[in-house]
Amino acid sequence: MRDYVVLIFLIACILAALRKPWWGVLSLAIFSYLNPHAFAWGFVRTLPVYYVLFLVVAFRTFTCNDKQPLPNDWRIPVFVMLWIGFAITSTQAYFPDLAWRKFWLVTKIYLPFYFTLVLINTREKLFCLIITIGASIGVVAVKGGLFAILKGFSARVYGPPNTQFEENNAFAVAMLISIPLLLLWQKETLNPWAKKGLPFAIPIIYAASLSSWSRGALLTMGVLTLILILNSKRKYLIIPLILIGAFFVKDYLPQEWFGRMNTIETFQQDSSAMGRITAWTDGWNHTLEHPFTGAGFEGWLFVTQRDWHSSYVEMFSEHGFVAFGLWLSLILGTLISLTNIPKKTKDVEGMEWVSHYCFMLRASLICYMVGTAFLGLSYWDLLYHLIFISVLLKKIVMDELAVKQVESIKPRWAMP
Repeated sequence: MRDYVVLIFLIACILAALRKPWWGVLSLAIFSYLNPHAFAWGFVRTLPVYYVLFLVVAFRTFTCNDKQPLPNDWRIPVFVMLWIGFAITSTQAYFPDLAWRKFWLVTKIYLPFYFTLVLINTREKLFCLIITIGASIGVVAVKGGLFAILKGFSARVYGPPNTQFEENNAFAVAMLISIPLLLLWQKETLNPWAKKGLPFAIPIIYAASLSSWSRGALLTMGVLTLILILNSKRKYLIIPLILIGAFFVKDYLPQEWFGRMNTIETFQQDSSAMGRITAWTDGWNHTLEHPFTGAGFEGWLFVTQRDWHSSYVEMFSEHGFVAFGLWLSLILGTLISLTNIPKKTKDVEGMEWVSHYCFMLRASLICYMVGTAFLGLSYWDLLYHLIFISVLLKKIVMDELAVKQVESIKPRWAMP
């Protein structure tokens, strides 16, 4: 029965993409983050669902009229240069077969962003994309949070099968990244059910993240909580609720959980933490010797004893400092852009929404930066979705400001 439900959903997504290609962009996001067919038990589980949907969206993108040119934003050519850098380093990789296999996998992750950039051309479509990503992660997160609470936080919560964040540590960070997106949905929606129901989902997602037993997620959670408190206009209400929640949760967390979290302070005595530091040191030293090419995709197999366990180390170790600079500039440049955009719309009537969009997207991006400092997720599609959503946000804001400027000039010309 579950197989048929998923199959019907897939057919509905294909028909939606054929009718309106930008709905196909939302469908690709659902199958990328929720991966619903992986929850089936039979024949649907092995169907190339994502690729079928990709081909449909590609066909409709090139045949439809409702699209825009690529935004004139410096991040797009930098992103292309980064991809070209991956191709160059793959030619010099220690394990060419593994490197090219990973290169084409990353390329398949990157290609759909073209559809996002040309088909999401209005504020309403951008909002739908944001809430689709947030809901796709959030629905599994809420399910995991309820499971964690019922199990007394003794069992770990994992992400959707066959996704980039199936592993518990990665899913914990993804859940925290989704929280600002859900809060943005709650703030901007007119649907009363979503407006009242979404705030109840947030503590459940926090519970799911705690039950990942991820130390990096705990640090990310602390940073996110601080960001949300500082921005809240109801600190007098939020802070007591957090303290009360922490007081009750601590009695349900198993002692083993506290033992694992305590290794953050005593990392010198933790073999896992020391193994990561060794990998980071090896990666840094190797990159100093090969600053332009690094070790190539999966280069840790040659350079050190374990995976990089850091997006930053992964990027410069596998592709050198030039690619690392391009990659880091995309992240930091987007943070700066999201900080500067609200300044342009300050005191502009009808543009109050901009600051909230920018703040929540920036909070999600900071969660990525903190959480993946301890996880090798530099090719994660969620990162690039946040970057390109910010690119689209800037274009939409600039277009609306231009329209308002023209409207403010018209009355003067109309005067006799």
